[in-house]
Amino acid sequence: MQTVDQSIDTGHGLAPGLWLRPDDAIATYVLAHGAGAGMRHTFMQAIAERLAQRRIATLRYEFLYMANGGRRPDRENILLDTVRAAVAHGHAIAPDLPLIAGGKSMGGRMTSRAAAVEPLDTSAIAFICFPLHPPKRVSSERAAHLQDVKLPMLFLQGTRDDLADLPSITNVINGLGDRATLHAVDGADHGFHVLKRSGRDDDEVLDELADTIAQFAEKFAV
Repeated sequence: MQTVDQSIDTGHGLAPGLWLRPDDAIATYVLAHGAGAGMRHTFMQAIAERLAQRRIATLRYEFLYMANGGRRPDRENILLDTVRAAVAHGHAIAPDLPLIAGGKSMGGRMTSRAAAVEPLDTSAIAFICFPLHPPKRVSSERAAHLQDVKLPMLFLQGTRDDLADLPSITNVINGLGDRATLHAVDGADHGFHVLKRSGRDDDEVLDELADTIAQFAEKFAV
């Protein structure tokens, strides 16, 4: 099993991607990175490898600003066009597999923003730490668009995430009804790191995340 480089035409430039498909794949997860680290970050690589062990193919992709060495995210229209292009590319390279989309932090939020603006060609969205608010500024404004997303949604949230106060994100998800499911990762922060005194380590948390995403994806497998 080998990771294969991809090139995704966003309409604004070519975005790089990384495709990893196990021989027994049952679904594809198209996932974007967070605002501050790209698709080759150790977390992104680790989750892709673990999902492959669980029969889930992954297409990681990079927003143009990150691919070009920038620190400031692209304008939202470019981010959303990139999401759509990546989803289309995922269908093109694996037309036999059902597809879910999402990503880590900003990448997941931009996926749902795209789906809120117009229907996104995906069976569901999986968020790896939805960034509900800035640190110490609890608010639910960033989640308002989720009411316009008519897809099943999985939220993986750490209970120590300073960008998503747990009671607040729980209220948001409850307000979405049957469309949304919360999986709270006990003791994890926004990067899914846990304290030593928790009795767990980061590898165990990564396994928990991969198990949960794989079980979610299996619902859409033929």
